[in-house]
Amino acid sequence: MTRHYLGVLGLAETMGVSRHAVHKWRARHPAGSDHPFPEPDVVVDGAPGWAPERVDDVVQWREGLPGRGVGGGRPSAVRLRYLEAASGRGFTGEEAVRALAAFRNSFPEMTETEVCEWLLREWSD
Repeated sequence: MTRHYLGVLGLAETMGVSRHAVHKWRARHPAGSDHPFPEPDVVVDGAPGWAPERVDDVVQWREGLPGRGVGGGRPSAVRLRYLEAASGRGFTGEEAVRALAAFRNSFPEMTETEVCEWLLREWSD
């Protein structure tokens, strides 16, 4: 039975972006980086391929990208509120960011904004 995969172009079309965007993401976020692009499921003659069911993984990865601009852009208002609340609970800035990343990994179905809002609700009780 033949198994079908999405190449860079297929992945880009499915996500509604250009193939250049996918190439840039892969180049800027390699394995071992702070936010590595999801590894392909197969490589054929040097061309990567992702299983169609992995598109959601790539979408979630994209949602976790920092904002535009130098240094990842300006943090969202809810992230700033989270960082302030974490500081009030004794976290350093680095610890707060690492904790947020750990929660994002534990709850991949939630966006960063949703995790921040959830933590703020939990901490307000």
